[in-house]
Amino acid sequence: MKAAVLSLGSKSSQMTIAAMQKHFEQVDAINIKQIEVSLGDKSRRRVLYEGKPLADYDCIYAKGSFRYAQVLRSITEVLKEKTYLPIAPEAFIVGHDKILTHLALQQHNIPMPMTYLISSAKAGKQLLTEVHYPLIMKFPHGTQGIGVMVADSYGSASSMLDALIALRQPFLIQEYIDTGGVDVRAFVVGNEVVASVKRVASRGEVRANVHAGGVGKPYSLDTHQKRVAIDAAKALGAEICAVDMLEGPKGPLVIEANVSPGLQGITATTNIDIAEKIAAYLAKRAQQFQNKLTGQQTLEIVEGLGAEQYAQQIIVHPNFRADRILLPKIVTDITHFTETDELVLKIEKGRITIEKL
Repeated sequence: MKAAVLSLGSKSSQMTIAAMQKHFEQVDAINIKQIEVSLGDKSRRRVLYEGKPLADYDCIYAKGSFRYAQVLRSITEVLKEKTYLPIAPEAFIVGHDKILTHLALQQHNIPMPMTYLISSAKAGKQLLTEVHYPLIMKFPHGTQGIGVMVADSYGSASSMLDALIALRQPFLIQEYIDTGGVDVRAFVVGNEVVASVKRVASRGEVRANVHAGGVGKPYSLDTHQKRVAIDAAKALGAEICAVDMLEGPKGPLVIEANVSPGLQGITATTNIDIAEKIAAYLAKRAQQFQNKLTGQQTLEIVEGLGAEQYAQQIIVHPNFRADRILLPKIVTDITHFTETDELVLKIEKGRITIEKL
């Protein structure tokens, strides 16, 4: 299989590429800045790299900063039908915008601190008379704790509000959860939290981000925390995602989610080879995607012939789940088996025959 990492060439991307080379026959590094996207009608849409059509890949792991969210969204939208993408196209827009992230998490009942969207000075001033202090103010965009401010009184919040309104953009006011400057980052890959750390803010700082001077240490999440982190990643459409949480009085609260997370800090802290876990996961999912794609193409050929009897033999890779074997979609499409059917299985070494009772 062939794969590519579409990014700005960060250290994390280089680590991921090195790990993927153990699982794919070919892994290419593609620079976002050299990409062009043709957005004509659907039949003419295409992605160009360095002026030439982008090669075909079984898997493309796209990542990058919020400044390239629109580009990443466009690229993956064009490629999604023929290439396995661990990050859904819409995730780049939602995941890089704190407002849209909060809305997506809210729609999926993910626990979060109370949050307000402010778009005018008048509405903001009124809210400041009703909330408890301290509180958090955030810009819609920004990573690594940049754009996060803390107001400990009405006076300081009002001054910040005046400055923010002058920038002519909406912003968030969020409930302050006192955790002593501690938060938790869970690194999600698929349906698993592969690594997690507890981050402690430096003296005089409330942001626990390592880039803001915070210190991280390995931390084991409980089952509920893992479930919240995995559900948050799914809500955004990201199979690879870092989810930041606070431990509130009633349980974990999600405060941030990063669909293009860095690897260096959490890898060094936990001593877990996260790049390897990502690479192994991508290889597995890419193979599943291509098997499904091949099955769909085969079914289209069979249907084009107008006779299901031509599809007597189909070569597939078995999908084992615990003590069960899952039938490929093409099999159920042709046989019309349903979950309510009673089937007769004739079993001998090296052979299984299945018939409807």
